Amino acid sequence: MKLDRIGFAYNPTKEAALDLRERAEGWCEVRGVAHWAAPAGEMTALVKELPQTGALVVLGGDGTFLRAARAAAEVDVPLLGVNLGKIGFLSKVETNGLEAALGHLVEGDFALQDRMALHATIHPGGRDEAGETFFALNEIAVARGAQARVCRIEVEIGPSHLATFTADGLIVSSPTGSTGYSFSAGGPIVDPTSRNLIVTPIAGYLNAIKSVVVSPRHTVRCRVVDAHDVLMSVDGREDRRLSIGDVVSVCELGRPVRFIEPRGALPFWDLLRQKSELLPS
Repeated sequence: MKLDRIGFAYNPTKEAALDLRERAEGWCEVRGVAHWAAPAGEMTALVKELPQTGALVVLGGDGTFLRAARAAAEVDVPLLGVNLGKIGFLSKVETNGLEAALGHLVEGDFALQDRMALHATIHPGGRDEAGETFFALNEIAVARGAQARVCRIEVEIGPSHLATFTADGLIVSSPTGSTGYSFSAGGPIVDPTSRNLIVTPIAGYLNAIKSVVVSPRHTVRCRVVDAHDVLMSVDGREDRRLSIGDVVSVCELGRPVRFIEPRGALPFWDLLRQKSELLPS
């Protein structure tokens, strides 16, 4: 499938991203490829343009990619990340490969990879009725705020009580997010094309359970039992303050986010090894 219209989502605060956007737009103009560009955080602008777009190319680091993914998931347009960050686990292309990757896109020389995303709901006071809902590609975290005091969080998986954690917080991650915050907290890295929820306490105190991998058939419910200051964080980009008794439920979104795999892209486990070598020891 050849693509005749490409969108570019970029980080407007980075000079390198603005330069890369100009390179991408120049490449399209020379070849007569229809295109448009918008900052990755401008949800309204992205959703307006995406229905007539074959692919959204994200110019930036993982944070930029996560902001753009929300719009792409809503309209169901595949994503390709071009890395401008330090690590960039979500990107399949480095800046020196931009033009080659665009060539693969317009020629249809790519594959699509489904990634599971998360749907989270806040239930004020633990009531059955749903409050605000959220989309996350990487993770939902329920964690302490500015006060350096631990929280007590009760966790249920489906009909079962897992544990009541005394910890700095708790992360419910997607497979894609397993290389992020969840991994930093001691969670496993899982294949990003799998369908699981990874539940990991943050700095748990005297907890026998360190991390569990859950079937997507289940909903994970996190109840705030005790806390002085606690927040729910969505992909590290959006926070909501919680109160004692509030429940955050997390489940599979129900439709995948599609990643573009251009020809020549490194398989995930090779990419993981390569990126891991860039991390400080």
